[in-house]
Amino acid sequence: MTRSNFTMPTLFLFCCASGLVAAGELDPQQQEWYERYSKQENISMPEEMLLNTDPEPDLSAGFTSLFNGTDLSGWTPKGGTSTFEVRDGLLVGTCVRDSSSTYLCTEQADFTDFIFTCDMKWEVDCNSGVMFRAQSKPGKNGAETVFGPQAEMEGFSKDRHWSGGIYGQSCGGYFYPLWLKEHKQARAAAKEGEWNRLTISAQGNVVKTWINGVPVAHWIDDGSYPRGFFGLQIHKAVKGTVLWKNICVKQLAP
Repeated sequence: MTRSNFTMPTLFLFCCASGLVAAGELDPQQQEWYERYSKQENISMPEEMLLNTDPEPDLSAGFTSLFNGTDLSGWTPKGGTSTFEVRDGLLVGTCVRDSSSTYLCTEQADFTDFIFTCDMKWEVDCNSGVMFRAQSKPGKNGAETVFGPQAEMEGFSKDRHWSGGIYGQSCGGYFYPLWLKEHKQARAAAKEGEWNRLTISAQGNVVKTWINGVPVAHWIDDGSYPRGFFGLQIHKAVKGTVLWKNICVKQLAP
């Protein structure tokens, strides 16, 4: 991602004129994570970040289910060897130790503008997420490498609490971390032991996310990921089991 050359006064005027809300205050509780990730090539610096202040989109009409509750029709695993199965109408992803990250990907690979929503819950804590506008390429040992933006859905063993942030999976680190004072409510939105609703809106190069209706990320893509597939991730880990249901998408006109 190309860094912005805006000065702070220019950025302020641009944001006001465009109806955008700039953030910029690092939360002291996040100082450790800021120091760890701030040198990444594609990281969003606090003074450059925008805030999502929009209400969650209406999820009541116009959506198509991507999961039939019976089998994995329309989906293909890529990457590692962790497993996906259907159990009692739920999609269950289980980490296989020593596997690289594994993705259950939609066979449709031309999603452009959309509103996506799903419910997730952890049976065994681990890191996960939902890739969108994702792509793949040949990887090691015949496996495909999946890359692109991903809405993070973290378990609860870390104190980072970045569920709903946007990570550049296999393509350059965090695009939108949740390390601002203004992200306090967003960091507290995911609930341990409960179903958590993730909603992603992608319209043009503007991507926004919500967790349980709470606004989280407001990321502007540089145009690198205009279309692709959705991928449900089981992160490389020692253990972990994640459940999905109500996986739906509403495709929008570009």
